[in-house]
Amino acid sequence: MTIEIIGVFIIIAAVIILFAFEIFPMDKISFCIIAALLLTGLVSPEEAVSGFSNKAVITILCLMILAIGLEENGAITYLAKGLKILKNWPVVLATVAIMLIAGSISAFVSSTAVVIVFIKIVAELREKYQLPPGKLLLPISFASILGGSCTLMGTSTNLLVSNIAARYTGEKLGFFEFSLMGGTFLVISIGIIALFYRFLPKDTGELSDNYDLDRYLLTLTVEEESPLVDKPIGESFMFKETDITVLRLTRYGYDQNLLNHHLLIKPNDVILLHCSLENLQKMRGEGYFEVEQEEKDHFTSTKTTQIKKVADSDKKDKEDSENTDENLLLELLLLPGSRFLGKNLTELKTMLIPRAIPLAVNKRKKLRILRNRLHQSNHEFTKLHVGDRLLIQTKPEYVSNFENSNNLAVLNQYEGRTPATPFKRNLSILILIATITMAATGVFEVMTSVITGTLAMLLFKCVELNRIYEKINWQIIFLLAGMIPLGIAMSNAKADTWITEELLALMSGQQPLFIIGLLFLTTMILSSVVSNNATAIIMAPIGISLASGLNLDPKPFILCVMFAANFSFFTPLGYQTNALIYSMGIYKFKHFLVIGGVISLVLWIVGTLLLSAML
Repeated sequence: MTIEIIGVFIIIAAVIILFAFEIFPMDKISFCIIAALLLTGLVSPEEAVSGFSNKAVITILCLMILAIGLEENGAITYLAKGLKILKNWPVVLATVAIMLIAGSISAFVSSTAVVIVFIKIVAELREKYQLPPGKLLLPISFASILGGSCTLMGTSTNLLVSNIAARYTGEKLGFFEFSLMGGTFLVISIGIIALFYRFLPKDTGELSDNYDLDRYLLTLTVEEESPLVDKPIGESFMFKETDITVLRLTRYGYDQNLLNHHLLIKPNDVILLHCSLENLQKMRGEGYFEVEQEEKDHFTSTKTTQIKKVADSDKKDKEDSENTDENLLLELLLLPGSRFLGKNLTELKTMLIPRAIPLAVNKRKKLRILRNRLHQSNHEFTKLHVGDRLLIQTKPEYVSNFENSNNLAVLNQYEGRTPATPFKRNLSILILIATITMAATGVFEVMTSVITGTLAMLLFKCVELNRIYEKINWQIIFLLAGMIPLGIAMSNAKADTWITEELLALMSGQQPLFIIGLLFLTTMILSSVVSNNATAIIMAPIGISLASGLNLDPKPFILCVMFAANFSFFTPLGYQTNALIYSMGIYKFKHFLVIGGVISLVLWIVGTLLLSAML
């Protein structure tokens, strides 16, 4: 063993400790790796930064942008919107169906993006149809991981392993080359979840308390010219949108029966909505309600925000549009001593708020508590208290008015964005399909295909550059940029060769079945401690070298590392989606250990048998 090999092993051990104990964030660990490799001379300066120009990293970055475009235009939500039909299904069947849908989408879209969207969908299913999120979220996370293992672009791990395989063997993985095996793993795991779903926790509180699913109360008054007039409430946008909840409809001071979906909406009806900021902005952008602001610094209107669906033929002139685009939304936290305390949205309109319009309020109380208070009047129901969050519309030049207030805190600022349209949504889906087709048919390489798809997203304005900069998970990019030089250092120091020689000496005379099984198990365990991408970079060269030393086909060994690195089920630490679900407080470590452990054990056995059969 040379000094160089010892140095590589020390750095790898340090990296594992840093990842396992979360001493530093991933991006900081990456810079530590690059610095350590440079200072020890294990890589050249060009090799140290080669990760930033690596084909796999560029491809992963473009895939993230495609996922952002799909999410921004509501494509993922649209694809999963039919899940409301599951409300009458047995929970176990609903779980199976959701896993199949999540797994199918994750085969082509970032699993993290899919899980985030499904969290919102599950929140709505719980709120509207009482489907328990504890029975759904962990299976969704597992399904997204397994679905991502079915295609080359499903996860960043697949792309990394394919890139390493091309470097060592000169042969890349095909787009659908391992889809059948990945689909088999998905089906087996769904069956295990169906058997163990009773072990999953039942309902444990509001998802909005555990995740960024903030929802706002919005009181609307229907105008006489509104196209909603004389329309059954069950056919209105309020009931068709799963992310909008109608809490109350008041007519002449009396609450109407919302269970009657044939109830006709009348002029001057007052509707209390509970909706996400996304849908609030969408309704505002599509003209479902307008806010009118006079030149004075106060408001004379005694009505609440008006519903006024604007027809396409009634477009505002250019000047009005420009003025609207200048507006932005501010989210304010009410502190003790604020003059807004005890007021409702209607009363705020009569107060001296410089060029600002109160739109909605996010109550600090849980929704179920709010529902218990629905016997109160709208005015009492929406009264502001300490800790409530107020959403206002204002102009950029007046933001400082609120930032400098001693009794208010500006939490967030949202720029007015054009709401997603069906055209943009469908265009985003078509771009994704075209990208997949180009990559799958071999017309272009995967990187060329995704770069072309990303360019199409930008040219057709399906995604904005500022949103890309905000939503890209730069930690993963920097992680990859730091780990790739570590793989190069292993090759430069011949550390992978040394490990292979030692393993071959230990495994002399062993059957390929045993070797594949040991490689699968080792990679899976390491992936539960270190990130799946880091595991793949460390283990893929070792697997390929093992195959070469045994004079066997390297393909099963490559696939072994790829699948095993992805299958991080028995701890919540190895995969991003598991960590996301675990952080919500619904699940305990035992749920991952027991259910994930059983899935990992079964997939290890099945994977070993299937992969060894390829030799």
